[in-house]
Amino acid sequence: MNRINELLNSVLTFVGGIFLVAMVVLTCGNIFFRIVWAPVPGTYELMGLFGAIVTAFALGQTQTKRGHVAVDVLINTFSAKTKKALRVAGDLICMAFFSVVTWQLAVKAVTLWKTGELTETLRIIYYPFIYAVAFGCAVLTLVCFSDLLRALFSGMDGGK
Repeated sequence: MNRINELLNSVLTFVGGIFLVAMVVLTCGNIFFRIVWAPVPGTYELMGLFGAIVTAFALGQTQTKRGHVAVDVLINTFSAKTKKALRVAGDLICMAFFSVVTWQLAVKAVTLWKTGELTETLRIIYYPFIYAVAFGCAVLTLVCFSDLLRALFSGMDGGK
């Protein structure tokens, strides 16, 4: 399971990085063209769509690296057994929440696919981006499941 997580998160991080570079290039190009001639049409739409991909694709990797914000001042005062119980509860809640998010995003993507919803300026179809965000959330769910198993069977440190 760890290999699958590593592979998925590596691919998503790489693809997210490509979209991030595209956002930087688009922003710089838009600034340049705004000064010289006219802004790039649809920049606002593309930044929103690309930003959603970058964010969703970084979720699993960030969870793997423990990069999310955590305030553990109070937790550190508890016994190892209580810390483990809180870790398991947190992983369960995260897994349940992002399972529901993944499911609802997939439902929304199907609706957008059936209705043929397009962006306003560039007329780009929405549903592939919604599916991509759902996939990023699904990978985060898988990472949380892996963390849960580690917390249950490898001790408090999560086997890391």
